[in-house]
Amino acid sequence: MCYDNKKIKVPQNTATLIRKGNNMKPAIREINAKSIITKSNLPVGDYCANPYTGCTHACKYCYAEFMKRFTNHMEPWGKFLDVKQWPVIRHPEKYNGKAIFIGSVTDPYNPQEETYQRTRALLEQLKGSNATISIATKSDLVLRDLNLIKTFSNIRISWSINTLDENFHQDMDNAVSIDRRLKAMKIFHDEGIPTACFISPIFPGITTVKDIILRARNHCNWIWLENLNLRGKYKAVIMDYIEEKYPDLFPLYQEIYTHKNRSYWEAMDNDVRRFASELGLEYVTNDDSMERDFDAPPVIVNYFYHEQIKKSARKEALQCLNYQK
Repeated sequence: MCYDNKKIKVPQNTATLIRKGNNMKPAIREINAKSIITKSNLPVGDYCANPYTGCTHACKYCYAEFMKRFTNHMEPWGKFLDVKQWPVIRHPEKYNGKAIFIGSVTDPYNPQEETYQRTRALLEQLKGSNATISIATKSDLVLRDLNLIKTFSNIRISWSINTLDENFHQDMDNAVSIDRRLKAMKIFHDEGIPTACFISPIFPGITTVKDIILRARNHCNWIWLENLNLRGKYKAVIMDYIEEKYPDLFPLYQEIYTHKNRSYWEAMDNDVRRFASELGLEYVTNDDSMERDFDAPPVIVNYFYHEQIKKSARKEALQCLNYQK
């Protein structure tokens, strides 16, 4: 079976580019970058690579929204995309033994990737390296590059899935359906590519973590759990949304995000740990090791207690912009 873009018609990433109630199309421009791969401060890799600045998936909870203050974009988050052009990577072998995380502050398979193919160009330029590569996405457009991805010996693909409710998903972002993400995960896993289901961000009282684990566990090697962190401008956006759409949950959100009560996450940690034991799944905290038997059941990794990662996110984002002056 072949999923290469020249051999099979992949379902196009038809995520809506016009936000509901907003007729403004994304502002797209091409920019020059000094390089595409920069050193990373995050524990997810030695280097990060972001073929785009901004992201038209327009997730309402995206922490990277703060980048606007450094990029001089006046458009709302989700309504701009800078398409990066960079010097060709001539010696990919210099990344041998290093970990490269693709998509730390953008989705490398946003809808415009179908046209600009900057993520595909990055992967083609990295061929021949022995780097450990992680790709994070909310899209099934990554299917286009399956045959290319299969040429790498140490690579994994993760999909963010924080709900099985398509109505809630459509309220939160413009990415493809949850069903399409799960189907893409299965295809990659069936083809022998390590995959991860990233249950993030977990919305208290809304995200049904156990149900998502049951849907994904046969198609992935890792299940990551990350709680919803609210800070910056998008905190008010989410709180207003909860008050309007889920008024019964609003007191809980006030308790967690105004009064800083962590008991909800502590209780969920214990509950999911017990659930993992019932399913015969390993449950760990803040352990991102890729050294796992492919045929082993997935490991559930709890990232509820990694605030230090978020604290360095701003510096990380600035490094990954790396505009050519």
